[in-house]
Formats: sequence, C-alpha cells, structure tokens
Amino acid sequence: MTRVVIVFGLVASAACTSTPPPELVPPVPVTASSSTAPATVVVHVAGWVRRPGLVELGEGARVADAVAAAGGVLPGGDLSALNLAAPVRDGDQVRVPAPGESPPNVDGGSDGGLVDPNQASAAELERLPGVGPVLAERIVAYREENGPFRTVEDLLDVPGIGEAKLAALRDAVDLP
Repeated sequence: MTRVVIVFGLVASAACTSTPPPELVPPVPVTASSSTAPATVVVHVAGWVRRPGLVELGEGARVADAVAAAGGVLPGGDLSALNLAAPVRDGDQVRVPAPGESPPNVDGGSDGGLVDPNQASAAELERLPGVGPVLAERIVAYREENGPFRTVEDLLDVPGIGEAKLAALRDAVDLP
C-alpha cells in the first residue's frame, strides 16, 4: 500500500506545480545558401597522370591542382611543358605529355592549338608559357593601344617581355 501512496503523491505533486512543462519547438532546418557554397569547375585531365578523367575543383584552382586531383604525374611525365600556375576554367583540358611526347598544344584553334595574341583573351594568354595575369593584361592593353601584332618579335614591345620570354613564346603563338 505504501507504493501506491508514493506514486500517487508524485503524480499529485507534479500536477500542482506552477511551472508548465517546457514547450518543444521543432528544429529549424538549415540550408546552405548559394552564396556560401564554393563555386566549382570541372576539368578534363588527360595524358600521363595516374587517374585521367574529369576532376572537380574549386573556383580559382590552378593547373597544378588539376594534376594533383588526377592522382599526380606518372613516372617520367614532363610537367615542365605545362604552366602549373595557370588558372583553370570550367571545361578546360589539361594534358600531361608522356615521356617522349611533344608538349600539349596551348588553347585550341585551327592552327594546331597555337594562341593568336591578336584574338586571345587575357585568360587564354595565361596558358602561354611564362605568362601570368599581369603580363596577359599587358599584352591585351598593348594590342588595344597599338593595333595587332604582325610578327612574334612585336611582342618584345610589351613591357615584361624580353628575349628569354620571347623564346618561350615563339612556338606557342600564331604569328609569322
């Protein structure tokens, strides 16, 4: 009989309390907004890499990031043929040459992939060996102020391009 009285006493005391039980509020779902989600680019990595194929990278990624995402270069691969610092864009292809293979062509075109400095955007010019964002902008600004380049040697008139840089560009640009 004692047990019934105790249980009854606990129920009666809970019913007489002046504090109501806490109200349960359902959790508010959290959704990521598009402004907080990082933008991504999809790049095709081909050639002498461990896992050729499509890789997804964050916006602002570089060629080096694309090669690393494809598992890195196989032994004997020639990274010196690539501008590892060049930014990649959605839809780009990065091709690492196999041992003995000629370097990949720079940004497509009807002339074997050569870049026409009279037509290329600053981003396309960055694909040229040794050309970064600053030099690419200088090339674009120079041609806008002075007209088209007629020969490869005309690139020497762009501030920042000397004989050594011109030698690196000579086989990658589409100029007589």
